[in-house]
Amino acid sequence: MEGKQLKKLMVGMALTATLATAVTPGFGSIGGNQGKAYAATVTYKVTASKLNVRSGAGTTYGIIGSVVKGQTLSVMSKSGSWYKINYNGRTGYVSSNYVQASGTATPPAESTTYTVTASTLNVRSGAGTNYAAIGSVTKGQKLSVVSKSGSWYKINYNGRTGYVSSDYVQASGTTTAPTTPPAESITYTVTASTLNVRSGAGTSYAAIGSVTKGQKLSVVSKSGDWYKINYNGRTGYVSSDYVQASATASPKLVVDSFKTLGNAQQVILVTADNYDTKSAKIQTFEKVDGKWKQVLTANGVLGQKGFALSKKEGDMESPTGKYTIGTAFGRYANPGTKLPYRKITANDVWVDDSKSSLYNTWQQKPANGRWTSAENMDIPAYDYGFVINYNESRTPGKGSAIFFHVGTNYTAGCTATSKEQVVSILKWLNPEKNPVIIQSPVSELDKY
Repeated sequence: MEGKQLKKLMVGMALTATLATAVTPGFGSIGGNQGKAYAATVTYKVTASKLNVRSGAGTTYGIIGSVVKGQTLSVMSKSGSWYKINYNGRTGYVSSNYVQASGTATPPAESTTYTVTASTLNVRSGAGTNYAAIGSVTKGQKLSVVSKSGSWYKINYNGRTGYVSSDYVQASGTTTAPTTPPAESITYTVTASTLNVRSGAGTSYAAIGSVTKGQKLSVVSKSGDWYKINYNGRTGYVSSDYVQASATASPKLVVDSFKTLGNAQQVILVTADNYDTKSAKIQTFEKVDGKWKQVLTANGVLGQKGFALSKKEGDMESPTGKYTIGTAFGRYANPGTKLPYRKITANDVWVDDSKSSLYNTWQQKPANGRWTSAENMDIPAYDYGFVINYNESRTPGKGSAIFFHVGTNYTAGCTATSKEQVVSILKWLNPEKNPVIIQSPVSELDKY
C-alpha cells in the first residue's frame, strides 16, 4: 500500500530524471495522503560500451556485474573518481570517467571514512577492553561505523555488532551527513504499522524488507528525509517521517552521587570487590556541559595484597582515597598527553628510603649518601604512566612511589592496566580539567 509512485519515462535505455512529480515515502499500511514533491535534477548515463560494477571504489575490488552504454545509473554518492550506485538492489561502484552527469547538481560526498591505523586492532563485544574479542581488523582496513560511545566506535563487523578503540581509527573526509556518528543515547523507533526498508534514499528504490511499529532501528546517518540504517547486516533506508528519534535518559553514573569532587571535571575511578583482592575495575568519567559521561572501562590490578586500610612502606598494598594526578612519564617519547611529561633515563630512581630527606621523590643516581634505597624507574612497567600524588607531605614510612602504570599481574602498591589503556588514559587526561583518581572498595564509595 504505497500510494502514488514516481512516474517513470523510459526513452531507449535512459531514464530522464528531470521530471518532478508527487510520490509517497517508503511505507506500508499508513492512512491518509502523504504525498511529497520529489525532483531529480541530474541524470547519470554510461558512456562506455561496457562498464564494470565493482564492490568497492577502486579497480582492486571484485567485479559484481556490469552496465552498458546509454544506461542510466542510480547514483548515491561520489568518492574520488568513483560513483557509488544502487545496482540491482545492492551497493556497487563505477568509474566516473565513463559516466556522463547532466543537470544542475552533483551527488553528495561519500560519508566519512574510518580507517584502522594499528597493525592489528581487536574487535570487542562491548565498549571496553574488559569485553571479549570477537575478531580483529588490520591496518588500512575501512570500518562501517554505526556510532561512537566515549573512546569506542560501534561498528558493523561481519554482519554483527562490534566495538573498536577510536584511538586506533582515523576518521577522514567530508560529507553532507554528520561528520561524527549519531550519539548512542538516541533511540530511533518506528511509528508506522509497517515501514518499507529500501535499497536507497527514495521511493524509486526497491524495497528490501520492512520494519514494524515500535521496532528500534540502528541508524547510521541521515540523508534528507531518509535514515540510512543497518538492516539485518546490510544497508537500508527508511523514511524519517515515520521514525521517532528520542533521547533516552542516561543511566545514573556512580560519579553522579559523589560529593567530594569539587572542581574536578575528569575522574579515574579504581574499584575492587573488597580490600583483599588484587583485581580492579578502572573507569574514567568526564563532565561535559555540566553532566558526567563515562569514557572508558578496563580491567586493572592493584598491589599484591589488594587495598590498604592504612598504607605503609613495603606492604604491597595500594592506598585508598582521592588524589590529584602528577607528572606523566615513560621510557619513550610523549605519547600525546597534555600532562607535564618526563622521559625516564637509566639514572632515574624514586627514593623509598624513609630516613632520607628525599623520601618519596624522583631523583637521579648516583646516591652519594643521599639515600640507602631507591626504586629503579627504567623498567618495562614504567614504559608509560603517571604519578599518583600520594603522601605529598612525605611522611616517613607512609608509602612512596605510588604510580598508575603498565601491568597485568599485580603491583607493589601501584595501580596498573594494559599499555594500550594507559596510553589511552594519558591522551585523555587534561590538567585544565583538574583530574583526580579515586581508589576504593565498592562498599566504601559513599565516602566520596
